Amino acid sequence: MKSDTSSLPLFDYADELICGVDEAGRGPLAGAVFAAAVILDPAKPIAGLRDSKKLTEARRDSLAEQIKADALAWSIAQCSESEIDKLNILQASMLAMRRAIEGLHVIPTLALIDGNRCPVMPIRSEAIVKGDDKVPAISAASILAKTARDAALMALHIEYPQYGFDQHKGYPTPMHLERLRMHGVSPVHRKSYAPVRELIEAARIEVRDNNLRAS
Repeated sequence: MKSDTSSLPLFDYADELICGVDEAGRGPLAGAVFAAAVILDPAKPIAGLRDSKKLTEARRDSLAEQIKADALAWSIAQCSESEIDKLNILQASMLAMRRAIEGLHVIPTLALIDGNRCPVMPIRSEAIVKGDDKVPAISAASILAKTARDAALMALHIEYPQYGFDQHKGYPTPMHLERLRMHGVSPVHRKSYAPVRELIEAARIEVRDNNLRAS
């Protein structure tokens, strides 16, 4: 089920235990895609929840700690680069969201999913277009997914400093594309994504041509 209602207060759903769900990292060329699920506590409202992309990094980090402390339940999950390449990014995102919901220690009766489609799972779900700026629980999930993925890319920067993951978080910025051309494809790059796939193919052609010239 899909909804684009302009405003959806968290507790409009009578007798439902709702979790908000969102993902982070569909667009980058490297790293896992992350998802989070959050069940907020109506007795502990959290001020300032909104789409994580509209918050400063410092504000996201602060809210993430408050969400983890005050929510009834929260869970963060991911799908690896190899799973993305095998499944495609849409299906990997759906799988990460399902894993996040399944990781909750409290079972919700309804999952509100940011976007226009829902993962296949046993509990009922509803897709909310732009839900990360409409539904507080989805906003909270957006913040947890974003901060978890940013932290993971900072860790990848330590392992692969030549790519500058600390600056672009894996997104296809001019700097990232330049570093890819300079250093080649790393094990954490998504090989099914066009800029990465094209570099791999170009390297194969170069090796083939070199072998032909040497023969």
